[in-house]
Amino acid sequence: MAISADDVFAETMSPELIKASDRRTKDLLEEFETLKQLRKARALTQEYVGRKLGKKQVSVAQLEKRSDFLLSTLRGYVQALGGELDLVVRFKDHAPVVLAGLGDESLAEAPRTSVRTKTTKKQVTRRAAA
Repeated sequence: MAISADDVFAETMSPELIKASDRRTKDLLEEFETLKQLRKARALTQEYVGRKLGKKQVSVAQLEKRSDFLLSTLRGYVQALGGELDLVVRFKDHAPVVLAGLGDESLAEAPRTSVRTKTTKKQVTRRAAA
């Protein structure tokens, strides 16, 4: 017979202590709800983060207000704070899976170069006459 965490807590913790624990958990989860809060918790300025990213302070301010990012942008921001970004996928029936390499610009495919065609002397002459 399996014993739930609630059963264990009920046996070892008072209802008041369980409520206090639940409040603290909620506080901790809300503590880092935004990138700005995460940066401030690290006691870093937007100017500092901007220098690490090679961007201006105003760009960092705009970034912190966004809710939709490229993974490479988020990864760079977290690295500028001195951290490391892991992307974890969770399913109810499977152990967590860490996705590696997503958003890592160093692993991105090199940009494709455009193919140039040779310009003939006739095309050059026509362009010059036009």
